Amino acid sequence: MMRLPWFSYRSPATIAEAASILAGEGPSVMIVAGGTDLFPNMKRKQQVPKTLVSLRKVQGLKRIANGTGLTLGGALTLSDVVAAEPVRSGYRALWQAAAQVATPHLRNMGTPGGNLCLDTRCTYYNQNFEWRQAIDFCMKKDGKICWVATKSRLCLAVSSTDTASALIALGAKVRLVSSRGEREVALADLYRNDGMDYLTLKSDEILTDVMLPAASGWQSSYWKLRRRGSFYFPVLGVAAAVRLGADGVVEDARIVLGACAPRPIVTKAGELLIGKHLTDEVIAEIGAKAASQAKPTDNTDLDLYWRKDVVANFVGYALREVRGDDMRTERMRIARQSLQAVG
Repeated sequence: MMRLPWFSYRSPATIAEAASILAGEGPSVMIVAGGTDLFPNMKRKQQVPKTLVSLRKVQGLKRIANGTGLTLGGALTLSDVVAAEPVRSGYRALWQAAAQVATPHLRNMGTPGGNLCLDTRCTYYNQNFEWRQAIDFCMKKDGKICWVATKSRLCLAVSSTDTASALIALGAKVRLVSSRGEREVALADLYRNDGMDYLTLKSDEILTDVMLPAASGWQSSYWKLRRRGSFYFPVLGVAAAVRLGADGVVEDARIVLGACAPRPIVTKAGELLIGKHLTDEVIAEIGAKAASQAKPTDNTDLDLYWRKDVVANFVGYALREVRGDDMRTERMRIARQSLQAVG
């Protein structure tokens, strides 16, 4: 049986108190919200903080606020996000992404902040300590070599968050708070293309809010590839958000790929949609362009060449759903869930 290592546990009541603890403890401290990723990692000795700062009792981190857009507290549960009517009706890609994270039990614990900061994953990293020790560890933890590409100077562990791709496509920002103050950054800028140092979030910062712009005029969709219809992390995630004019011409668009690299990939394919109609021919062209930017590696589930090949298909599913096609049959075949559009 794998057991948690010893650690100190702090449970502040305010954001200011939590920020003060983080500043005082230094790099040996980590934040825990739902703990659905952190605690298994601690059992495998992948992450070994000496102090955990819980956000469970921190006031103000579980709000849903309407304004010109929508603000979601970083410590809401993913189940709260799925159940929120403004998310389901106005930000469909986020609703679909959150609804496909893990299982209902884990969504009842996991949080938007935790999912956005999810540790990168790799076949050679996500193993127990003894397994990793037998291969002399890997670059990401305790070793010197990236076993995915032994000559690589960067870790190639993969970003496996579902909600990041959807939120980036929707134009989200995040608020980061520390004892030094606060800052807002575009969510896309939260990530680096490095499986080890994958976040621009500083060790003393707390992701307190996810801020979405007004959804008026936008349609969005998220499609996830995984071996089975529940629990598994994505081996491909595709989020598309499109703003259509009255004549059906695309005025703006974003297409984001997840689980293809150490960070979500904001493709150039969205830019190529602008000024066009969502015809079958255009959708096929855009799918091929997005697929050309996907760089899957051989360190997650399923064959990497097949995963690259199906990117165009998944971009097509997302854009056809944005167009208004009835995708329920495809949804059930691929996601094993209906996740049908509402509103």
